[in-house]
Amino acid sequence: MIIDTKELQAINSFSRLESLKGVYGLIWLLVPIFTPVFGITIGILVIVWLERKISAGVQQRIGPEYAGPLGILQALADGTKLLFKEDLLPSRGDLFLFSLGPSIAVISILLSYSVIPFGYRLVLADLSLGVFLWISIASIAPIGLLMSGYGSNNKYSFLGGLRAAAQSISYEIPLTPCVLSISLLSNSSSTVDIVEAQSKYGFWGWNLWRQPIGFAVFVISSLAECERLPFDLPEAEEELVAGYQTEYSGIKFGLFYVASYLNLLVSSLFVTVLYLGGWNLSLPHIFLPRFEINEVGGVFGMTIGIFITFAKAYLFLFISITTRWTLPRMRMDQLLNLGWKFLLPISLGNLLLTTSFQLFSL
Repeated sequence: MIIDTKELQAINSFSRLESLKGVYGLIWLLVPIFTPVFGITIGILVIVWLERKISAGVQQRIGPEYAGPLGILQALADGTKLLFKEDLLPSRGDLFLFSLGPSIAVISILLSYSVIPFGYRLVLADLSLGVFLWISIASIAPIGLLMSGYGSNNKYSFLGGLRAAAQSISYEIPLTPCVLSISLLSNSSSTVDIVEAQSKYGFWGWNLWRQPIGFAVFVISSLAECERLPFDLPEAEEELVAGYQTEYSGIKFGLFYVASYLNLLVSSLFVTVLYLGGWNLSLPHIFLPRFEINEVGGVFGMTIGIFITFAKAYLFLFISITTRWTLPRMRMDQLLNLGWKFLLPISLGNLLLTTSFQLFSL
């Protein structure tokens, strides 16, 4: 059979068109994945710079100033340095657990970002059980820390891993009743529905005012989950050298460094979503007219929503950074007593009160 030249050209052009469609489809598949990763990376660099500058201000120092404008590129320089550091391995440790632990810690925290609404209609996965997915995923990270401590074959690392596991169990349980109370008020466990439920009543509809006890318990438990001072017992330098990070170097140590700030940022975003109205700027009428992002469409509305969400999150970050330099470290027994004997009963009582009010209001 003889194929005409025009038919051959048409077949070739059709095949090229199909291949281009495949390439464009792959690009559009990767864009929603890499865009949040890029934004989160920029957010972490800003957090590291802010922590260094704020701590320098608290201690009456200057802080980083030579790497880029005002030292903004110092965190990038430190990360690049870690990439080229030698990756040392313990001779008598469990190398499989030693290498797998940092990856589990980072991946489990990264998955939490999939349910965070950064703006109006700007969420990777609007799940009906979004907040509980975050709590379940957050419980995986301490497993990676425990694996790292055990695989290092070092007594300081093992003690740090045990402390991380005990601390996580102690403070994830009070978090759950706080999230349940928010779900009862919003009639949903979706993060998007929780934000929209707060926007119905404006500024005074934020769960910060409707759940002040739950907000206080949630903030304290979040700081403990992030292992921030005064709850940094798993890596207490004066006692455990560096805890579960003692035997790590190079890129693996960098993964732990990134994981700590990823966890801090995701906790700040969840405080914003659950208690501070998310992407909406519903100020009292005495300051400005009521302004809802839902009423502003398009790219402009999304941009404003992202800016408002991160502004609220960075307010919580500022509080956590200043707390690090103002409060002393707790003892391990004090840490566990606070979680089990105080925060857990308070969070359960808050859940009981919220349930009672919801039943009486029906």
